Amino acid sequence: MFVQVLYDRAMSAGASTSGHVRIGELSRRTGVSVELLRAWERRYGLLAPSRTAGGFRLYDDGDERRVRRMLHHLEAGLSAGEAARLATEDRAVPQLSDPPDTTGLQQTSAELREALDGFDEQSANDAFDRALAGFTLDTVIRDVLLPYLRQLGERWTRGEASVAQEHFASALLRGRLLGLARGWGTGVGPLALLACVPGEEHDLGLICFGLALRARGWRITYLGADTPLSSLVDTAGQLRPALVVVNVVTATVSAEIRRELETLASSHRLALGGAGTNDDIAESVGAELLAGDPVSAAERISSVT
Repeated sequence: MFVQVLYDRAMSAGASTSGHVRIGELSRRTGVSVELLRAWERRYGLLAPSRTAGGFRLYDDGDERRVRRMLHHLEAGLSAGEAARLATEDRAVPQLSDPPDTTGLQQTSAELREALDGFDEQSANDAFDRALAGFTLDTVIRDVLLPYLRQLGERWTRGEASVAQEHFASALLRGRLLGLARGWGTGVGPLALLACVPGEEHDLGLICFGLALRARGWRITYLGADTPLSSLVDTAGQLRPALVVVNVVTATVSAEIRRELETLASSHRLALGGAGTNDDIAESVGAELLAGDPVSAAERISSVT
């Protein structure tokens, strides 16, 4: 009995015995939040934990493999339900290897930047493909694309990058990201409706957020740049999404826009994101603020849904 008590205490702290771990350790290993792991276990039967005599759930290597398979299929654009089905069929998917070494991330980023700055479409696509082959989509978004776009904007401000370079890079990356987004509206997960405020043309961050949310089992309806808020309100009323996200980067949030956002927030869960918004604006219209990078924001949204 004393040995069992010590074992259960070790398990409550996240320690492993014979390859079995608590859900917190499984979350750390896979990069998937505890809340989302529990949702996948509950909705799809993805995980099959055993229990200690003290009632602690324990997860083994098979659970970890299924989580990695599910992430693989989600990033390929499958619905959460289909991804879970395939992930639980050992014969359907070859066993995925451990996460790749990230030592090549900086080199991949440099190759992509050089190609984009030089208007070299083929090399830029090749670098993008290498990034996706070597790293998770979350990593590519957070550690490759977003830093590049931020640096590009800073270089343009200093006169070190041209408008043509900014337009070329944005167009190419938008095309690649929307290619990854194909089918992101299918599945059975909660629905998010995404749009930019009127006059806002910068939507790459919003697309990245949608992809990160999709990887966490959500469905996405994307209205894109420069969306009339009256149309957004009508669409939200028709689709009844679990979340409406409005992106603001450089556009001005006028008094009229605030009133329409307030109307939207009165009947839907509304979140504002982008460099052009802040806590005060979000609070004034009854919305929540998506702070930080799109991947972290998607993780936080998923953990409370």
